[in-house]
Amino acid sequence: MMLRALAYAALGTLFTFLMTALGAATVCLLRGGAQSRSQGAMLGFAAGVMTAASVWSLLLPAIDQAQGGPLPAWLPAAAGMAAGAAFLAALDALLPRLRRVPAEGARRRTALLAAAITLHNIPEGMAVGLAFALAADGDGLAGAAALAFGIGVQNFPEGAAISLPLYRLGVSRGRAFAAGMLSGAVEPLFGVLVVLAAAGVRALMPWFLSFAAGAMLWVVVEELVPQAQGRGGTAGFLSGFLLMMILDVALG
Repeated sequence: MMLRALAYAALGTLFTFLMTALGAATVCLLRGGAQSRSQGAMLGFAAGVMTAASVWSLLLPAIDQAQGGPLPAWLPAAAGMAAGAAFLAALDALLPRLRRVPAEGARRRTALLAAAITLHNIPEGMAVGLAFALAADGDGLAGAAALAFGIGVQNFPEGAAISLPLYRLGVSRGRAFAAGMLSGAVEPLFGVLVVLAAAGVRALMPWFLSFAAGAMLWVVVEELVPQAQGRGGTAGFLSGFLLMMILDVALG
């Protein structure tokens, strides 16, 4: 039974990982040149995607899952969000050298962006892994498949939100694609691990979800929005936010 649950969890999260990789592959469709003109729009798009995902994919589910628990429903979400932001702030503080040179500063910013989205993918992989593990005996398989499909479709713009800004900042197509793809690799890993430790993890899910939300929002406010000024950045932010909002609500 355990082996079947692990196999189901691995298959479900493999789909969501492949959707992240597919989104990252959009970097291969871009033509060279005009990087400076589109950089703000790409960063704005990433900021919009991350903001909407933080609210609908992370904070609201964290509050819902904390309902009826021993603590007020808002407390895990608030504390986890603060912890996630503090974690990214501490990570940023470990990179003081990268603040000095503009090119290195851009790499630092995109490294934090990739770290935040990767953290966001961890609880999503755990959710899909648990759903498929519970469906290993045949019950609830349709619901688990629907969850994986919804998260997978949402992962497509998230992969692009990493690879496109990286490419526009001068990173090669191959490395930009690899960064976006690898951000989703944590989903199969944690989807399998959560099955092995299912009993003690469910109660912590609100904290994991809100932690990832805090990390993402810190990067949005600290790094992406200041670099996405102008009409292109504003249009990119609204486009990314609307896309993720529609996907989260329609497929959630």
